[in-house]
Amino acid sequence: MNRNIKIGTRGSKLALWQAHKVQSELKSHGFKSTLQIIKTQGDNIQNIGFDKMEGKGFFTKEIEEALLNKDIDVAVHSLKDLPTTPPEGLVLAGLSARANPSDMLIIQPAALAKDQIFQLPTAARIGTSSIRRKAQILHFRPDVLVQDLRGNVPTRVNKLQEGHYDAIILASAGVDRLEMDLSEFKVIRMHPREYVPAPAQGVIAYQVRGGDIEMRKIISLIHDPATALTTNMERTVLKMMDGGCQVPIGVYCEMDGVGNYHLHGAYLPEGGTELIRHKISQSTKLGLAEAMVAALTRNERNAN
Repeated sequence: MNRNIKIGTRGSKLALWQAHKVQSELKSHGFKSTLQIIKTQGDNIQNIGFDKMEGKGFFTKEIEEALLNKDIDVAVHSLKDLPTTPPEGLVLAGLSARANPSDMLIIQPAALAKDQIFQLPTAARIGTSSIRRKAQILHFRPDVLVQDLRGNVPTRVNKLQEGHYDAIILASAGVDRLEMDLSEFKVIRMHPREYVPAPAQGVIAYQVRGGDIEMRKIISLIHDPATALTTNMERTVLKMMDGGCQVPIGVYCEMDGVGNYHLHGAYLPEGGTELIRHKISQSTKLGLAEAMVAALTRNERNAN
């Protein structure tokens, strides 16, 4: 094939890392490609938190529009940013292997309180714009002060260095992929079974036009089926909850060595004060997502 594959991506360092990884994998199969950087709503609006922005797909909509318009051939996204219902005409053609799915707590050394949970001092200033992360950190430490934190990964770390926060929470995958030097800080990786990550956190998604059979076949060469088994379950729960960036829900699915599913969920109902946490283990995925949604929304259903 002589086709030069046009890869659509955001322009942040992490997004470009992901796009270059895809480019490298395509090259290993003999395919040429170029990158096309596309600015999204999430890139353009930096002064407010996601919970105050309307709609979904803050980091994907403009890239999807370029794909539909045939300006690009494949869109590269962080799967956790991708809405569970794609625009008509687009399909999710492949996924990367999953990086560390956990969240990472990065703490200023001067703020350490080793005798307290997460080694955070009383009334610590915690930077994050994720309402899922906010809900969970307040579950464990209701005394801390959560403050909005926007920007790409290096920008967020810089704000911590400048003393705007005592600690910040980031996805481990992004920090690891950028190989950031955090030696000056105390770093705690939150176990995903306890501090439950966003559905599909740590996974890169490859989106193409449904009718582009040639690209679908090409992307299948770099698809990781094992990742799909667990992240499909996580995203099914998210879809059933009608969730997105504005919903405080964490879902994490893992499989053991004999094929059993272990599904973990954490959810703060709208207007609620108590985080609902639940775990289900079973040998089949049949009814697993439905059972998790029922457990997480039990209080809402009882109220009605």
